[in-house]
Amino acid sequence: MSRKHHHFKGAEVSCCVKYFLFGFNIIFWLLGAAFLGIGLWAWAEKGVLSNLSSITDLGGFDPVWLFIVVGGVMFILGFAGCIGALRENTFLLKFFSVFLGLIFFLELTAGILAFVFKDWIKDQLNFFINNNVKAYRDDIDLQNLIDFAQEYWLCCGAHGPDDWNLNIYFNCTELNPSRERCGVPFSCCIKDPAEDVINTQCGYDVRLQGELDRQKYIYTKGCVGQFEKWLQDNLIIVAGIFVGIALLQIFGICLAQNLVSDVKAVKANW
Repeated sequence: MSRKHHHFKGAEVSCCVKYFLFGFNIIFWLLGAAFLGIGLWAWAEKGVLSNLSSITDLGGFDPVWLFIVVGGVMFILGFAGCIGALRENTFLLKFFSVFLGLIFFLELTAGILAFVFKDWIKDQLNFFINNNVKAYRDDIDLQNLIDFAQEYWLCCGAHGPDDWNLNIYFNCTELNPSRERCGVPFSCCIKDPAEDVINTQCGYDVRLQGELDRQKYIYTKGCVGQFEKWLQDNLIIVAGIFVGIALLQIFGICLAQNLVSDVKAVKANW
């Protein structure tokens, strides 16, 4: 199958670059549409779309925001890259490369600041986790996210199980009528390999016991410390993922700029 080129006195638009950039962005576009669709579906299931004011009602972090924001950015960038490459539209190609470059710059800045201000980042992580501990029962997606984090990192609360005193259902005050008083979520419990069914009541009253007795039933380490340990143990993998994403972004920018140069060279020879 012969390759077609636009010839204008020696200048040409590379079909290889053009369709490679188009293919690169069509995948990006479809992934963005999928993320956006999942986010909107999750909001529809929770009734958020029929009552938009409920977006601000949640005290903690709604994980659906990740799908909406990431999906929206990927969808817009993918659309600009696809149409820009296919139609050889320099405005859309420049928009794509500048937007992608801005995202790359923000990621780089965030990485440097995170390295320089480690203690501040740690304090913000503590605040973030504790704020979401308070809102644990307010949103099912947030609840699932916290449960996943505690089960994956074998931890409980930001610094330990007593952080669950921040939640109105789990705090140990005398006025708390909840059956979960002085307890922790089931995701804090040490799993029994012999149990096929998850015991969702395994954390009831566990904080009424002494520190040594607690260790038999629940994880007593905080999620902040466990997350730091996980990062140190998997530093090469995490760094590799970030470097891979950065290289893909640089590659996309280079392709777009190369195509813009080709289009301008062709137009200059008209």
